Amino acid sequence: MESPLAFKVETIDEEVIIEGLQKIANRITLGLLLAALIVSAALLMRVETSFRLFGYPGFAILCFLGVGGGSLFLIVRILIHDHRSKK
Repeated sequence: MESPLAFKVETIDEEVIIEGLQKIANRITLGLLLAALIVSAALLMRVETSFRLFGYPGFAILCFLGVGGGSLFLIVRILIHDHRSKK
């Protein structure tokens, strides 16, 4: 004998939420690492060394260039991944 009572339950998709939170956490972590590299490179600008690039301490400039490259990589990766998610 079938029961005439039925329930329809709509639940949230936990995998989507976890994936979204993981993306946010990864972006925040990478942003903090880039910010730390910027601050450390700025502090290194005051250190006098014989190795110079563009008239500035070489290691500090290399850190700034690394931050620029990392930032561009992060931006491109975010844009590509967000574009794929929309499809």
